[in-house]
Amino acid sequence: MPSFRVVGPGRAGRSLAAALSAVGWESAGLLGREDDPAAAARGVDLLVLATPDAAIGEVAARVRPVPTTVVAHLSGATGLGVLDPHVLRASLHPLVSLPDAEVGAQRLVGAWFAVAAESSAMGLVQRLVDDLGGRSFPVADGDRATYHAAAVVASNHLVALMGQVARLADVVGVPLDAYLDLAAGSLDNVRGVGPSAALTGPVARGDEETVAAHLVALPADERATYRALAAEARRLAGRPEPGAGT
Repeated sequence: MPSFRVVGPGRAGRSLAAALSAVGWESAGLLGREDDPAAAARGVDLLVLATPDAAIGEVAARVRPVPTTVVAHLSGATGLGVLDPHVLRASLHPLVSLPDAEVGAQRLVGAWFAVAAESSAMGLVQRLVDDLGGRSFPVADGDRATYHAAAVVASNHLVALMGQVARLADVVGVPLDAYLDLAAGSLDNVRGVGPSAALTGPVARGDEETVAAHLVALPADERATYRALAAEARRLAGRPEPGAGT
């Protein structure tokens, strides 16, 4: 089985290390901030730089290149150039949320991965995805910022939106779980029929009186988010903003 080493023992690095070890890959250990990464590429098939994005280039430059070792980072927004001067460069971004190493290792099994690599490194990258039972799609360097922005909206912004739901649920004494079940059903609908067909509610019906009533009822500091998302719902439904064209 291939061997690997991870630089960066944070949630992503430890999750990937645990997942790969569980499917038989040979771990050469994890290196942290206090460790010298100069020889990190020696003696392994894959070196993973699981550092914060801003540190990838600095760490990559400190690692002495080994021409037979694939050096990969886990950043969603960063291209391959940051891994110079290494020859076998790759990026491997798991499109999952990794809250801790134990849960993260489980979620990496069967996950989607955004991949990019030099042609001579792609075989090992694809084997990693296959060994984890995952699925992959390519993302070119020039598209990575847009790709990652979509990932942030799908994950981080969704969590922030659920934060608003939790605040409003608390005001009226409704269990958050009731709304989470509603949200889960909506996501199932999107998966089944796509965003446009899955849209329901007052904006989809053109019921602007209900939208206006919501805005009156909401606390003042919750209205801007509601207005912004109602505008996005109108865009999805192909409906004009109230008063547009008059």
